[in-house]
Amino acid sequence: MSQTAVRVLLVDDHPVVRTGLRALLEGFDGVHVVGEAADGAEALAMLDDQVDVVVMDIEMPGLDGITTTQRITVAHGPPVLVLTTYDTQSDVLAAIDAGAKGYLLKDAAPEKLRQAIVDTAAGKPTLSPNIAAMLMNRMQQPKTALSAREVQLLTLLATGATNKQLAQSLFISEATVKTHLVHIYQKLGVTNRTAAITTAQEQRLI
Repeated sequence: MSQTAVRVLLVDDHPVVRTGLRALLEGFDGVHVVGEAADGAEALAMLDDQVDVVVMDIEMPGLDGITTTQRITVAHGPPVLVLTTYDTQSDVLAAIDAGAKGYLLKDAAPEKLRQAIVDTAAGKPTLSPNIAAMLMNRMQQPKTALSAREVQLLTLLATGATNKQLAQSLFISEATVKTHLVHIYQKLGVTNRTAAITTAQEQRLI
């Protein structure tokens, strides 16, 4: 990567953000933006062997960043660096589970972004310091940490979904939903849905 520029595909649904990112990245030595996409579908259509790294937003209309990252990973495409404003545990875990090599927040310093792109192209994992701390804390507290499935269920719970709707969305039985809820309440030290949602939001789990 040191002899040739790292070729980047930018994926973000905001034109102003893409324009700003392109201008920033093009100012870096060793980085070249080869394309821009406004959503996941457009990004997948633009992927070829001319792309070394995909810089991916999460929240986009149509095909979102998590689903797109998963499809790129399954297809053995270029590594994905998630660049977003979202720093909740549910988003981070979903991105990593989908195969993202890096997770960086949009308030990162320019040099951090440049290094993250270079490292991602080289296959090295890159995380924002606070994201890394969050994951480390989760690993150090395995007994109390929520599983990815529990975080997913809590996220849906916050939308007001009933047990039946939760079961349908996650393709599990209502009995399994109830079991998950019991475990969630125990881990968060609460006794009901409202308290679980409030506590999860305070702890930035969702």
